[in-house]
Formats: sequence, structure tokens, C-alpha cells
Amino acid sequence: MEATIFASIVAIFGILVAWAGIKTVPQGQEFTVERFGRYTHTLRPGLHFIVPFIDRIGAKMNMMETVLDVPSQEIITKDNAMVKVDGVVFFQVLDAARASYEVNQLQLAILNLTMTNIRTVMGSMDLDELLSQRDRINGQLLHVVDEATQPWGVKVTRIEIRDIQPPRDLVDSMARQMKAERDRRALILEAEGARQSAILKAEGQKQAAILEAEGRREAAFRDAEAREREAQAEAEATRMVSDAISSGNVQAINYFVAQQYLTTFKEFAHSPNQKILMMPVEATGIISTLGGLSELAREAFAPKDGSAAPKPPAPPSRPAARPNPPPSPWGDNNGGSAT
Repeated sequence: MEATIFASIVAIFGILVAWAGIKTVPQGQEFTVERFGRYTHTLRPGLHFIVPFIDRIGAKMNMMETVLDVPSQEIITKDNAMVKVDGVVFFQVLDAARASYEVNQLQLAILNLTMTNIRTVMGSMDLDELLSQRDRINGQLLHVVDEATQPWGVKVTRIEIRDIQPPRDLVDSMARQMKAERDRRALILEAEGARQSAILKAEGQKQAAILEAEGRREAAFRDAEAREREAQAEAEATRMVSDAISSGNVQAINYFVAQQYLTTFKEFAHSPNQKILMMPVEATGIISTLGGLSELAREAFAPKDGSAAPKPPAPPSRPAARPNPPPSPWGDNNGGSAT
């Protein structure tokens, strides 16, 4: 009976010892092992065996990437502007032993290191650079903090400035400045538009003037050509009349003079600003001119065989006209008539 109890006790003790020597490390974590208080090795994720009562777990380190909030703090910029800045830090432990034994309170150390470097980097910049160059600020902070945390077995993957809050009066001044800048740009664009419009309008007027001048030149050429042809026709008609006169045909000159005479009276009749003209007119001269025309027509339509053409009936006889006196501007009862 006593042997059975002793065996049971030994079995239970063996189970406890074995249980104390079995360690399971979850994924994403690493455990450090200490023997008599001294670091010996690191347990990676999985099932491990250690010496009970001699080895123990020193630190359980999270090996996943961790996000650390940087609280808001006030910073004085290079141009003496007070701003509030906060951000976030992303880091990952690469060496569990160094992260456990090289630094105490790893997250607090990274946080303070980031805050001091934020004041250093952003304090050396003007406010305009601070608001417009966040990528540059993030890059400088990442370089400085990552280099400082390398001895701790930590890799800082990213630092982001989350918010920058200038004072309210400074924000109002910036808004007024932005409005003035936009107004200036609007005025410049409006002036550029007016300038372009004036240039295009001047170009259009220039082209119109050129086309109009070309049109006038073409019209002048056409008018000159028409006058030239008219003069040629007139010269040809005059030459033909001259040839007829030189050949002994007196009726041709009578026809020419009568035509010009009647054309002149036709233009006088159609004149809008002359209604009454007092001038000496020989009725017998007009009748004789018409007689000359009839003679010219008779000769034109005469038979080619030499026989005499029938004569038209003679006009009624009129008393012989007296010689006309010199023309008078007021007319008289002897030789003038009112037309």
C-alpha cells in the first residue's frame, strides 16, 4: 500500500516536472529563456522543452508590427509660430533578446525619442514649409528614429504626422492671405483674357481690312477693265463712224450726232433735281435730225439691185424758221422755249 502511494506521488511529480518543462510559443511572439537569471536562447513559435526549475521564461516579446500613438505637443517653428502636432509610429521588433535586455520599457523609449525628434525637425522649419512638406518631415523623422532604435533590435517602419494645428488667429491670417492670392490670380487671368480678346479682335479687324482692301482692289481692277472695254467699244464705234464719213456717207455722222442729242435729252428728263430748264431749242433742228435718221434708215434698207426704195410720206410743211438769236439765261419770246 505504501509503495503504491509512493509511486503515485512520484508519477504526479514527474507529470508536474514534465509540464513545467514544456513551453508553447504562439505565432507572432518570441520568448526569451533565462538560466539562473542569465539569457541563454530565444524560443520561436511552436512547442519547446526547457529544463524545469533551472530555465525559466524571461520576456514574452510581440514580434508583429505595432502602432504607437504620439500625443499632441506644442512646437515653436523657425518663424516663431506656435503649432500643435501629433502623429503615429509604426515599429517592429526584429531581435527579441536585444529588445528585452538593451532597453527598459521599449514603447516608452520609442515614444519619447519620436517626440523629441519631432520638436527638433519641425522646429527648424518655417510654418509654410511645415504645412506643405509633410512627406519631407516624415522622411527625416523616420531616418533619425530608425537609426536611434537599431541597437534595440527594433525596426521603425513608418512615422506619420497626423495633425498640425496652427493658432486660430494665424489660421485667419492664412485664409486672408489665400483669398488675396486667389483674387490676384483671378485679376491676372481676367487681364490675360482681356488682352487675348483684344489681340484676337485686332487680328480680326486686320484680316477684315485686308480682305476689304483686296476687294476694293479687285473692284477697281474690274471697273478699270470695264472702262477700258467701254472705251475700246467707243473707240471702235468712232472709228467705224469715221470710216463711214471718210467713205462719203454723211448720214453716219448725222446718226451719231442725233443719238448723242437724244441721249442728252433723255438724261435731262430723268434728272431728279432739275424740273424746269430755260434754254433755246430749235424745233426745226430736232425735226431735221429725225429726217436725217429716216434718210439713214432708207439707205440702210435700200435694195441691193440699185432700184430706188419707196420714200416715206413727207412731213407737213412748216414755215421757215427765223434765225435764232444768241441764247439768253432768262429766255425770250423769239427763240427760246420752256422745257
